[in-house]
This record gives sequence, C-alpha cells and structure tokens, in this order.
Amino acid sequence: MRRSISASVAFAIALVIACSTAAQPVVVAPPAPQIVTDAPTPQPIVTVSASASAKVANDRMHAVLRAEADNADAGKAANDVNLRIGKAMAAARAVGGVDASSAGYSTWQVSEPNHPPHWRVVQSIALDGAEFATIAALVTRLQASGLLLSGLDFSVSRDARHAAENRLTGEAIRAWQARAQAAAQGFGAGSYRAGRVSIQTSEGGGPRPMFRAAAAAAGPAPISVEGGESEVTVSVSGEAILDTVRAAR
Repeated sequence: MRRSISASVAFAIALVIACSTAAQPVVVAPPAPQIVTDAPTPQPIVTVSASASAKVANDRMHAVLRAEADNADAGKAANDVNLRIGKAMAAARAVGGVDASSAGYSTWQVSEPNHPPHWRVVQSIALDGAEFATIAALVTRLQASGLLLSGLDFSVSRDARHAAENRLTGEAIRAWQARAQAAAQGFGAGSYRAGRVSIQTSEGGGPRPMFRAAAAAAGPAPISVEGGESEVTVSVSGEAILDTVRAAR
C-alpha cells in the first residue's frame, strides 16, 4: 500500500513539472536585417525663380488740387475753402470723362512769433481720367480760379495691366521651365518635375509722379503733360524636383 502511494506522489510531481514547462512563452528571434543596395537616393529639390517684364504706356492721369485759407476765425476760413472747392467740384463734374472726388480736409491753428494765432483750412479735390488733354485743360482753369496744384500723376489702368500680365505670364513660365531644366542638367539629372510653384504679379506701386515740381509752379498757362510708361512684371518661383539617381550596387 505504501509503495502505491509513493508512486502516485512521484507521478503527480512529474505532471506539475511538465505543465509548468509547457506554460512558459516561446521567444522567437527577429530576422536579421537585410541591406538594400539598390535603394534610390533622396530626390534633390531646387528652388528656381524667373520673371518677365514689359513697359506699358500709362493710360490714366491723376491730379490733386487744393484750396487754402487763413483767418483768425476758423469758421470764416472753412467757409472760404468750402465755397471754392464746391465751385471746383461743380466745374469738374461738368466735364465729361473726368472723375472728381474729395481728397482730404484739414484744419489747424497756426502760432507764429509776434503774430496773433490764426486758423488754416485746406481742402483738396482729386481728378482722374483717361483724357490727358481734357484733364490738363481743367486743371489750368481751376488754377486760374485760385486753386493750387498739389500733384500730377500717371498710371496704368486695371484692364491694361491685367492684359499685360496675361501676356507676360506665359513668358515667365517658359523662362522658369528653361531655368529648371538647366538646373537639372547641372546637377546631373536628365529631367525634372515641378513641385510647388507660385506666380506673382507686380502691383505697380500706385500712380507714378511726373513733372510734379514744374506742374505745381505753373500758373494759369496751359499745362504740358506726358504720361510716360510703367513697368509690369510677372515672377514665377517654385520647386524643381530632379530625377532620382540610384545608388551604385
């Protein structure tokens, strides 16, 4: 009987050991890394810029005239200026092809040594149009009535500028493509493809002053004007992604 119990105990211990061994996780070693010898090198990217420009005739004329008044009474000075600008505005609106608008109003007190303080009032009127001779004649009339010429400017109209920009855009793009191809060949690539590319157009910087000093000094004599030209520019800048070159085996 005692021998049977001992055999049973031994069997139980062996069973526990076997189960304990089976419960342990199996660790699998990761595969050894493989070295790829024919992987492509990173694609080189170069930034390329090009532009196209052209001279465009100015087709808009802008003139600014002002009325000034000095008086110890601010109200009287303002009344004087208001009357003169009102007449000038009516005269300008009666001329076809000329746009007239107010261009500023200022009032301030002037204090000078050995003089009583007084008030100065200044109001301006702006004229704009495409008929240079018509605007020049109107400016001459307003000068004769006592207004002062503050400035005379010329610019390219919105429609003319857009038309020039549309023509120049194709030229700028072709110049960019030629420069990108030259860069690709310089870096040993056969060709390229365009990445992010932007197209910028010049804003023109506003009206361009012409003969400002001479015009301001001119009296009632007729004004001679010449619109001149402005430069319009279209610029293209962006990424040229060069062909991938594979590393040597």
